Amino acid sequence: MSHPLDQTLLALAEPTRRAVVELLSAQPLCSSDIADALATSRPTMSRHLRVLREAGLVEEESLGEDARVRVYQLRKEPFSELRAWVSEMEAFWGVQLQAFKAHAEKRSRSRR
Repeated sequence: MSHPLDQTLLALAEPTRRAVVELLSAQPLCSSDIADALATSRPTMSRHLRVLREAGLVEEESLGEDARVRVYQLRKEPFSELRAWVSEMEAFWGVQLQAFKAHAEKRSRSRR
């Protein structure tokens, strides 16, 4: 079983899907508006949106009047998890780089 973060990263690995996320970060949109904004065919956009939906990054809602029209919006939770993971990695590497810097400076002083 894959971790939700794996699904998030896999979904975001594709440039068109990242562009969809950027569009949806401004406002919810229907799939045809997203396809038009990204100059992508509707069937292709439908496949990208399915990947994003299955990864839990977006959710869809049908408009009351026409059940065929779906409005997509971002879900906060997966992005919060991604942000937390990136922060952990940043903290880890910050500590590692500080230790390396201290070691390099110590070696440099001892060679003088």
